[in-house]
Amino acid sequence: MIPVSAVVLIPLLGAIGIVLARRHVGLRNLVLVLTGIGNLAMVGHIALNLSGYQEVQVLFETLPGLSIAFHVEPLGLVFGLTAGILWPITSIYAVSYLDACRDTHQTRFHALFCVAIGSAMGIAFSENLFTLFLFYEMLTFSTWPLVTHSRTREAVSAGRVYLGVLLASSLLLFLLAIVLVGNYGSGLSFVPGGQLASTSPALVAVLLVLFVFGIGKAAVMPLHRWLPRAMVAPAPVSALLHAVAVVKAGVFSMLKITVYIFGYDLLNVVFLRDILIWFPAATVLVASFIAMRQDDIKARLAYSTVSQLSYIVTGALMANSLALIGSGMHIVMHAFGKITLFFCAGAIMICSGKKYISDMNGLGRSMPWTFGAFFVASLSIAGLPPTGGVWSKWYLALGALELGQVAILGVLMLSSLMNVYYLLAVPLRAFFLPAPQPQARLECRPALIGPLVLTALLSCALFFLSGDLQGLLADLTRRMASP
Repeated sequence: MIPVSAVVLIPLLGAIGIVLARRHVGLRNLVLVLTGIGNLAMVGHIALNLSGYQEVQVLFETLPGLSIAFHVEPLGLVFGLTAGILWPITSIYAVSYLDACRDTHQTRFHALFCVAIGSAMGIAFSENLFTLFLFYEMLTFSTWPLVTHSRTREAVSAGRVYLGVLLASSLLLFLLAIVLVGNYGSGLSFVPGGQLASTSPALVAVLLVLFVFGIGKAAVMPLHRWLPRAMVAPAPVSALLHAVAVVKAGVFSMLKITVYIFGYDLLNVVFLRDILIWFPAATVLVASFIAMRQDDIKARLAYSTVSQLSYIVTGALMANSLALIGSGMHIVMHAFGKITLFFCAGAIMICSGKKYISDMNGLGRSMPWTFGAFFVASLSIAGLPPTGGVWSKWYLALGALELGQVAILGVLMLSSLMNVYYLLAVPLRAFFLPAPQPQARLECRPALIGPLVLTALLSCALFFLSGDLQGLLADLTRRMASP
């Protein structure tokens, strides 16, 4: 049986191969794509042989009780499969996008891209908090140069905010929470039922606060500002940040910690939970309001991401099986929908030179594939059929009702209506408003159009394939009961 650590090793070896092939552009690009395909094959192998991956793989022990170890469980497998499927698609898009931009630093970009995905895989299959934290920080440092890739003054400034917020939150809050769990809990491993059953209620409440705000990649307000600032990065980086790796690593970590460190039995009696849940709930609404006011297409999508991430954090804090299924499904549904939107935004900017929504009147008739994909992905983010997003929001709504939080349900429904307004306005304007002047056909090269059409189609396919995903997450809800 191939060790689970191969999902981390393959991308890191791919990064080395890209650097070694830097003088041969075709070979370098081939290494990038083949690395993504190889990683997907490994994650697929794990999914198809799940019963053979029940043992913990300890890579090595740094200190007594602190080991770098990997383990396969349903929630991590969902995240790993999502990243594994989207990485090769994003690689093809990135190669074409950077070629169209005549970028001269593609080797650095692609190598760091591999390291970032390897870090995300390490987070997905981490067996304990120590392993998760190491790869969480590796992800921060590998994506920071991608944010500053253009080396403009704006990009460098955005990189400082990115690194400052994420490092400050993780080192001052996240790391402190891990130390406290190690000292006062039963251990750092992720186990059904959690590690804090014998911990005082006051400390449990403090730990919950530290994790919610210490996991800065989840972008709960007010620790969200790094994410919109990072939009100065190239479109493939935005896609990586918003769909494949960084923000999904944040909300996945939050979800995994609530399930396996706190446990839902304990989380439901934490006295601060019913107050703390309103921070992500408020983020859902406030970020949606801000998104509605953005004319820059990437800024609108960035604030949309801030809002959608807090759907998942809110679901994690609801602490019931329906909300857990909804949160896990939303990691997947949002990933496919949002990566499509950023692919489309990049194609629009490259092929038409437009980045402001107010300038896109009639542009859909010149770029029908791009804006058609944007329309489909918008349906998914808004939670409308026939796309997968309808199911994740459905389960989150059921979770809110099970908790008795009608107000939270209202927040989710209002935000979905706002999603319809600020996302569907883009393709509707592009298709149905008259263009200011006649425009020639502007559709991009197939290597740019193919990935965004494919991910849009996959967003629709998830509407029909959601049963398997729901079943995998339902299996997790059966496992997580306290022993």
